[in-house]
Order: sequence, then C-alpha cells, then structure tokens
Amino acid sequence: MSINKEIKKVTTHTLQKMKVAGEKISMITAYDYSFAQIFDAAGIDVILVGDSASNVMAGHETTLPITLEQMIYHAQSVVRGISRCLVVVDLPFGSYQGNSKEALNSAIKIMKETGGHAVKLEGGEQEAESIKRIVNSGVPVMGHLGLTPQSIYKFGTYTVRAKEEAEANQLKKDALLLQEAGCFAIVLEKIPAALAAEVSASLHIPTIGIGAGGKCDGQVLVMHDMLGINTEFKPRFLRQYLNMHEQITGAVQHYIKDVKSNDFPNEQEQY
Repeated sequence: MSINKEIKKVTTHTLQKMKVAGEKISMITAYDYSFAQIFDAAGIDVILVGDSASNVMAGHETTLPITLEQMIYHAQSVVRGISRCLVVVDLPFGSYQGNSKEALNSAIKIMKETGGHAVKLEGGEQEAESIKRIVNSGVPVMGHLGLTPQSIYKFGTYTVRAKEEAEANQLKKDALLLQEAGCFAIVLEKIPAALAAEVSASLHIPTIGIGAGGKCDGQVLVMHDMLGINTEFKPRFLRQYLNMHEQITGAVQHYIKDVKSNDFPNEQEQY
C-alpha cells in the first residue's frame, strides 16, 4: 500500500519561520499555468503574479496599463498549476491608491476569483490605511518599497532609490509602518545593499530583495529576465540562469528547416 506523503504547503507563517531560522526565501514571477507548474515542482517558495505581466506578457512599456481583470486571469492560470508554493498577486495601478474601500474591494475580488493566497501593493505611509483594512478583512498583504514601478512617472527614472539620507530615512520609517499595518513581508527593490540590510535587521517580518543586496531574507526575479527570454533588460542585479531566447530561436529555426526540407514529419511521425 503506497502512502501518499502529504505535501507541505508554503504559507505566510512558513515565511516567518524561515526568517527566524535564517533560511532564505526564493521567489519568482509567473503568469501562466505551465510555468507555474514547473516552478512549483522545482521547489520555489513563492510565486509572484506580478503586474510585470504588463511588460513581459502584453508588451507595454510600464506596469501601469494592466487591469484588475487581466491580473485575475493571470493569477487564475498560475493557481491551477501549483500544489505547494505560496501565490502572491499584485494589485495593479489604479485598483487601490488613495482609497482604502476600493483597495479592500480589489483585494477581496482577487482572493475570491483566483484562489491566490495574498496580495502585494506598492507604497509606504500613504497606503498604511488600505493595508490595515485589507489585513483586517483576513487577506494577507505583502508590501513593496524602494523603486515602485507603478510610480515610474513620478520618479522619472528606474535608477536606484533611497541613496539620499532623507529618502533612506523615509524608507526605514515606511518599512516599520508597513509591518505595524500588518504586512507579512516586504519587497525591497533597487535600494543600496547597506540600507536593505539595516531595514531587514530592524523588522521581524521577512524582506524580499530585487537589486537590494544579499542581506534581505529572500530574493525575487522576473522569470523572463532570469531565464533569458528577455534579452534587452540587463541590470546589474540580474543573474541570467539560461539563455532561452537563443535556445528557442535555434529550436524554431531547426523546425522550420525540417518542415521546408520535408524532413518533418518522417515515417515514424505519422499514422
């Protein structure tokens, strides 16, 4: 008789325990069923259904155009592909800013319609009320500080944030405020490594870094960047683990050649 070994699901509580134990958290973005299935089976801790879908899936220049409905579609696809990892879904631009009631409604809609486990939203002090309201409704929230891509037109640039003392102090203050508001984790994007280390040490909740050095409690990368599907985006913080662009191009060209030369399908590949 085979005993089915119970799959241990990753929860927000798991991440908290990992921080305490000093075990690093691995997070990657995914936007569809097939990749979610691969990443989950590979052992990833967290999948982020990122609003980066706006760039890598839809071809927009920024994350701003993607809608709540489109995020829900991507998240539904991802959730169908996983059995153990934690799935966090980005609240897209315009679905939460400045209105805690709208923020709550957006978060509830995502949770009800996708089966995801948590939401993520960008911003510090100005979003604390919305975070409290969402958390009080029973929905876990991941924060996001530093370079917040939804505010790109305000920043005017994708360069490193919080290099100046005033912005660094505000970020430290915001991190504590987000923790107090009930966030279970915070993404720190493109800030000096020393500042990220200081913030991570000051919090009892985990930090997930992207371009924020090695002292964060975990790391996140966009799958298209990490797997080399995207070739234009090459920031210093990115480590490319594959060159899928090259491999896929080669495979498709090989397929085209075989079709044109009547090599595919062969005798064994037909009925």
